[in-house]
Amino acid sequence: MSARKLGTTAFRGLQLAFVGMVIVHVLTGWDYAVWWDLLPLVLAYVVITVTNRWGGTPDAPGVAREPLEVAVPVTGRWSALNSPADRTPSHGVHAHGQTYAIDVLAEPEPGARPAFAWFWPLARPPRNFPAFDAPVLAVADATVVRVTDGQRDHLSRTSLPGLLYLMLVEGSIREMAGVHRLLGNHVVLDLGDGTHAAYAHLQRGSLTVREGDRVRAGQVIARCGNSGNSSEPHLHFQLMDGPDPDAARGVPFTWHGIGVPRNGETFEAPPTVTARA
Repeated sequence: MSARKLGTTAFRGLQLAFVGMVIVHVLTGWDYAVWWDLLPLVLAYVVITVTNRWGGTPDAPGVAREPLEVAVPVTGRWSALNSPADRTPSHGVHAHGQTYAIDVLAEPEPGARPAFAWFWPLARPPRNFPAFDAPVLAVADATVVRVTDGQRDHLSRTSLPGLLYLMLVEGSIREMAGVHRLLGNHVVLDLGDGTHAAYAHLQRGSLTVREGDRVRAGQVIARCGNSGNSSEPHLHFQLMDGPDPDAARGVPFTWHGIGVPRNGETFEAPPTVTARA
């Protein structure tokens, strides 16, 4: 087990220890200071902070790695969120190989996505969002090395109460449950030369590949969904230096003809002639 994998495993174990101690304290009424219950939680975040500071890239200190150019994983008009063009790590942490991850949301036309609601409606069905059911494409000729399916496509979290619930409650529970609950239904491709592409939050039952399959660039491998730690249907895409997000480090990328779109920037991904289910 790698040091990064060990760190994330210890983080989840300490979180579970915190929950267990609180439950035992409440049920038994043990006579000790409440702050002792917080000790595993404090240790958990010390561990994950140290783990996240073990460099976000697989490069030597002070040596920048050139972005790997790959095809665009979607087609049509989309916008970027949590882009590495604006900051790294793009999602605030190096954990799970996310240093250079990007989220993209379908924007077929202005106003096509339901707007964020402060209080109502609390949530919306995933089919209300144009990204849901959009095809997801292989970014290069590759081998499928990891496939996880079966998790439901839940309601959106695009209201203030819904977003707070996702950040403060649901996200923590998913973190303790493991990376598969964060990514939801997902696929990892081996692009060769030690680089892997991960696609997350895919639609349940839409995956068209199995582990060991060979895919071609532009091939449809799944459809966009809203599984895992997701606020609304979108695609989370990242490159990393291994097949296991818990142990991998992020690898920078750039998309053919597009580069890396910035937060809020819309881009048009041309149809691919090799796309097939």
